[in-house]
Amino acid sequence: MSAPTPSAPRTTAELLALDPVIPVVVLDDAAHAVPLARALLAGGLRTIEVTLRTPAALEGIDRIAAELPELVVGAGTIAHPQQVEAAAAAGAQFLVSPGQRPALLAAMEATGLPFLAGAATPSDVLALLERGIDCAKLFPAEVVGGVAMARALAGPFPQLRLCPTGGISPERAREYLTLPNVACVGGSWIAAAAPDWDDVTARARAAAALRSSP
Repeated sequence: MSAPTPSAPRTTAELLALDPVIPVVVLDDAAHAVPLARALLAGGLRTIEVTLRTPAALEGIDRIAAELPELVVGAGTIAHPQQVEAAAAAGAQFLVSPGQRPALLAAMEATGLPFLAGAATPSDVLALLERGIDCAKLFPAEVVGGVAMARALAGPFPQLRLCPTGGISPERAREYLTLPNVACVGGSWIAAAAPDWDDVTARARAAAALRSSP
């Protein structure tokens, strides 16, 4: 059974509340974009982050946005302001960067779209909070301390909401989601079986179930 159609998130907090796991996808073939997105929907997930790591990425975002309005599609691995413009033009509904620089943050803010900027240290978090940004992508999560790092950030930054991403397994995702400052995680394992769409749907269903797991 597919998930109900979400309205486009207006804020990053609304985006992070849609799914316990945001699938992080590398598209080598734009023709796989819509079948992959349908498989995720069939498993109960409502978001997809298409990383701008391949030439097929922007076309894939455009196809998903045009054919599956019930799925919230975003663009990830955004490293330059020019990519922000290209992603928004392709129909991305949210933006994700592995890091942060003032010009990049300004470009993402200018779109009015929800976005996640990468943070790996307390200094990164302070830079975001100074701009009034209280949601961040903890990246690369498993390299910079994993669950222990996310837990430690909750003390000095109780207002911060995290989406840890990078090297996270289904088992580790469950651990992250027990933390009160973790809203969701980013996971590349869900789409790793593509183009075995039945397997992708099964993985998506298991990820969606983490929302209600104890």
